[in-house]
Amino acid sequence: MGNAESNAYQNHLSRFLPEEQSDIDGLFDTLSGSSGSAGAKNAKAAKKTVTLAALQAHTREPLPEAMTARLYNGMKSIDLPGKSAGLSEQIAKEQFVIFMSNLLKGNADEKISIIMRMIAKKGGPLKGKQIQEFTEDLITSVVHVLSYRKELKGWSLENTRDSASGVKALASELLSELKLPDGTKPVGSQLLETSFDQSVIEDWVYRVPQISVFLSVVIRQGLHVLHSLPDQTNDILNLVPHCKGIKGRGVVSLFDIPAIIYINSHLPAEMQHKWQLLFSSRLHGESFSQLCAHIVNKGPCIVIIRDLDGFLFGGFASHSWEVKPQFQGDNRCFLFSVFPTLAVYTYTGYNDHYMYLNHGQQTMPNGLGMGGQHGYFGLWIDSDYGKGHSKAKPRCTTYNSPQLSAKEDFTLDAMEVWAVGDAPESAGKKGKKSILDVDPQAQALLEMAGKSRQSEGLREPVEEDEGDDDEN
Repeated sequence: MGNAESNAYQNHLSRFLPEEQSDIDGLFDTLSGSSGSAGAKNAKAAKKTVTLAALQAHTREPLPEAMTARLYNGMKSIDLPGKSAGLSEQIAKEQFVIFMSNLLKGNADEKISIIMRMIAKKGGPLKGKQIQEFTEDLITSVVHVLSYRKELKGWSLENTRDSASGVKALASELLSELKLPDGTKPVGSQLLETSFDQSVIEDWVYRVPQISVFLSVVIRQGLHVLHSLPDQTNDILNLVPHCKGIKGRGVVSLFDIPAIIYINSHLPAEMQHKWQLLFSSRLHGESFSQLCAHIVNKGPCIVIIRDLDGFLFGGFASHSWEVKPQFQGDNRCFLFSVFPTLAVYTYTGYNDHYMYLNHGQQTMPNGLGMGGQHGYFGLWIDSDYGKGHSKAKPRCTTYNSPQLSAKEDFTLDAMEVWAVGDAPESAGKKGKKSILDVDPQAQALLEMAGKSRQSEGLREPVEEDEGDDDEN
């Protein structure tokens, strides 16, 4: 049995690079109280164990207590050859390494038995309510540990909306992917009372990549292991985009951290590394001219709106906004909801009415729209700033989205626009465009009248992209 045990252990250890193995060894030594001397490492390391109390002491600040207990249960669930399962209350090094190997490097099949025991000590079948509690704990832990480790890249719990409702909304969205063997998806209270067996949960973990990514973040940042080594994927690297343009301006974003993580994961990969605030109605005023001046020709953007009923929703524009009486963009555009539900609605193939921006025309609608058609947009902000609509009976033709606002015709409470990815060269260091830049007719009329461009002196200074916005 000793050889079998040793071989399994070595196979799992070999998944890690030498520097990763060293990092894991160091963490186990710390948790098990090893002295670190050569004698202790060679002769006694195999006999060293980790207790729940030691794990709790190590993660007391970076992780919520409930998640530490789940990690411990996951480690304890690993059966070692020749040892009775579940009898020991302490974690052997082999269990520790196999836990790390399966959750950080394994496939869904290797992860699932550990995750089942992290959800419930006794394993499955599991009720939907137990899976919900685990998922909420997991998301809460990600937000907490990233904040604690100062890894939110310029976002903070102070400059974003409270994450409590966002945690529940994201958990609910991830749970909506739970499918029974016959393909049905239980919803609401039915979901919470339904029992799911291991194969169903394994399928869910396979199809919902956020679960594995979040577990990896909790382990790496919570236990402070492998956190500084380059990751093989961009999943964790771009989990949270760098935030620019909000620091020191006294603004609390309409987004919460879970929503930022979720919406960012749906952006094209090359745009997930950075968001920059272009427009905020609280900073720049409630004016359609100001909105146009701040967002035109600035590259792909995310628009988020809050209506007077507190609903939060918006859209991703895959191209720079241009003022013109035609639809723009491509099939990477999408609409989304943030509150009361979190969801993304993508291109259906029905039409190409992705995004629309017009101003100062008499024959065409003036405003900002996404999806649907003139007078019947999935998302519409009228140029008479403050009014909008989300018409979708039963669904928006372009994105298959439902009505996003509380009322079909809504009143705008607040709005933000975030540029995503790197700014286009045309938006370089040329300064912000005024409405005169984006409306050639207005400029021509002024010039014909011999008027100077008074707005030149009113332009906002271009905010430097560099700096220490990344610090919390």
